[in-house]
Amino acid sequence: MNTDSKNLSKPASEESNDEIDLMALMLALLRGWKTIVLFALLGLAIGVLYSRYVNPTFRSDALIQIDDKSSGISALGGDISELVGSEDSKAQAEAELIRSRMIIEPVINSLHLRIHLADPEIGVMDRIVHDRINTPIHTPEGVMLKTLNGNALVSQFNVSQGYLNQPFTLVRSKTGFTLSNGFDDFKGQLNQPNQFKGVDGQIQITVADLPLNSHPISLTKQSLQVTTSNINSTLSVAEKGNQTGIIELSMTGNNQQQTSLVLKEIIQSYVRQNQSRGSEETTKTLKFMETQIPALKKKLEDSEAIFNEFRIKYGTIDISKEAELLLTENSQIDTQLSELKLKKADLTTYYTEEHPLVVQINEQLAVLNNRKKNIDNTIAGLPEIQREFLQLSQDTEINREIYLTLLKNYQQLQIAKAGQIGFARIIDLPIDTFKAIAPKKLQIIILAMLLGAMLGTMLVLLKSLLRNVVKDPERLEAKTGVPVLATVPRSPLLTRLRKNKKSPNRLLAHVDNNSLSYEAIKSLRTNLMFGMPKVGKVGERVKVILITGESPGVGKSFISSNLSEVFSQLNKKVLIMDADMRLGELHSLFNMSQDNGLGEYLSQDVTLNTVIHPTTMDNIDFMPRGQYPKNPASLLSGDKFEQMMIALNEHYDYIVIDSPPILAASDAIIMSQYADKVLMVTRYDKSIEGQVAYAIKQMSKANIQVDGIILNDVQQGLMSKYSYHYSYAYGNNS
Repeated sequence: MNTDSKNLSKPASEESNDEIDLMALMLALLRGWKTIVLFALLGLAIGVLYSRYVNPTFRSDALIQIDDKSSGISALGGDISELVGSEDSKAQAEAELIRSRMIIEPVINSLHLRIHLADPEIGVMDRIVHDRINTPIHTPEGVMLKTLNGNALVSQFNVSQGYLNQPFTLVRSKTGFTLSNGFDDFKGQLNQPNQFKGVDGQIQITVADLPLNSHPISLTKQSLQVTTSNINSTLSVAEKGNQTGIIELSMTGNNQQQTSLVLKEIIQSYVRQNQSRGSEETTKTLKFMETQIPALKKKLEDSEAIFNEFRIKYGTIDISKEAELLLTENSQIDTQLSELKLKKADLTTYYTEEHPLVVQINEQLAVLNNRKKNIDNTIAGLPEIQREFLQLSQDTEINREIYLTLLKNYQQLQIAKAGQIGFARIIDLPIDTFKAIAPKKLQIIILAMLLGAMLGTMLVLLKSLLRNVVKDPERLEAKTGVPVLATVPRSPLLTRLRKNKKSPNRLLAHVDNNSLSYEAIKSLRTNLMFGMPKVGKVGERVKVILITGESPGVGKSFISSNLSEVFSQLNKKVLIMDADMRLGELHSLFNMSQDNGLGEYLSQDVTLNTVIHPTTMDNIDFMPRGQYPKNPASLLSGDKFEQMMIALNEHYDYIVIDSPPILAASDAIIMSQYADKVLMVTRYDKSIEGQVAYAIKQMSKANIQVDGIILNDVQQGLMSKYSYHYSYAYGNNS
């Protein structure tokens, strides 16, 4: 063996530490399929449990159309429409109005939505087993909740500000019920209004029914803000399409009928508010007319009485054509003045004097008054009696015209108010479909299973990246710079025998001598025979093979014992030595005792013949580990071990030394100076590449060259691209 460390090959891993073997990652996923499937099944189970735990969610839809203006007044004529005016309504603004407290609060009060009932007896397992739980039903009569022991019905529950959003517990008693909040207990009667005074204020409650067997009911009076927010969180209001004027309302909940009822009440509340707002202008105008009609009627009657008295006194007066024209024009001007004053009076009920419409009417009044003044000056030239006749006749005519016009408009507005329906029209009311929109069980289950598989994949990849186990001989050679001399497959028959703890350990030659594993050991023997030096380190005859590993449990005892057996088939005298004086178990393979072995020879004054024992196999002797000494490494470093190796040269052709793991003890490094071949055993899919490389590096620091690696317990399968490292069984394979 060459111990010159300068000639050691440099590991290729130092040149390509950062390379990522994509094929290795893919194979790592394939090898970790059990973990991936386990997490996928775990995700599947979680998905199924979650889909059963969550209550189903239902949806109700409705449609409302928003017109640009009300058609009730405009259908009666342009004059009335101009008098009352019109108001444009945008769908987006109305959508926000529907979500306001002005619309929702009447619904909350009518359906008692602020009262919340719950069954505290329902646990997680109950929700999973029963797939769904009962939810409270809100009606104008009260709030009802079904339980296994009966129904709970609360008709009224009002509390002071201090008790809002605080949970209470209702329990049926022999005489009625008990209401408690953890501090106070209030006792009341069923089907009767009850009033209590607590620390935080007054409590008013009417309970119609409660479950039997002291079944508790959780009761909470929510604040208006919380209830409104809860409703808006489940309510969707949006314009359908672009500039269509159609609002789509949808609401979700755990009970189909309850959801449809609440949405229907919200729509009706909005329509009532809309109608009230649409007839507000008409109502105000009618009230104004009702105050003006009696005064105008009285004024007309007075002017007619004065005019009749004048005619009786002076008889009929012939009025010239000019006077008639002036009178006609003056009458028209007075009519226009009266109409403008009426409009101004109506507008000033809504606007100030600075409003543009009011300013415009004032300007028109000024023009008409100037013209009237000019006509009055012209009429002043007429005779006094004719002028007075014209004045009385004009007053009577104007008062009659104003009165009749106002009376006509009043009647038309009454008709318009009776037929006014507002600018919102219900197209579709919500209906019960009883088709749950959530949870989508199939999607949840598939998604949970995929997430579980992804988590398992990440775990496998992370484990593969953090713990690179030995899989590929080529990769191992590249990482350590040491050739892999043999890959020993797992023996299925021997593996089954080892599962029986009462069954003794056996060699491959006895139980599976026609297997791939046995052929791999023979191939290793052939490799070592041609690689051995002609003259060994200890002497001309003996060839020493030291077998070690980077850590315990890699199978070095299995390799040592079976390698000794195949060497004995060559009619060579073989000694197998259990040099692991701490935890060696090689004696169990030969069904022998561990006493009288290497430990006694090095620590006591005994002869070599007493520690070497013949085995049941020809040409094989065995030296057990002996009793555990206090200082194994010191004993191996002494002269006695060297003298023993020289003495054994005269009796054996091969000595196979089973040494302790390199990373566990320094014994292997001490004994390697007597070995012609140093072999390191590593276990497939268990040993870590980094530990193997580090163990070889430790040997190199001591100027010990590892001559080869034996990859033990290799498992063949479709998921490994390295199955070509298997040997082929040639011969009887029965």
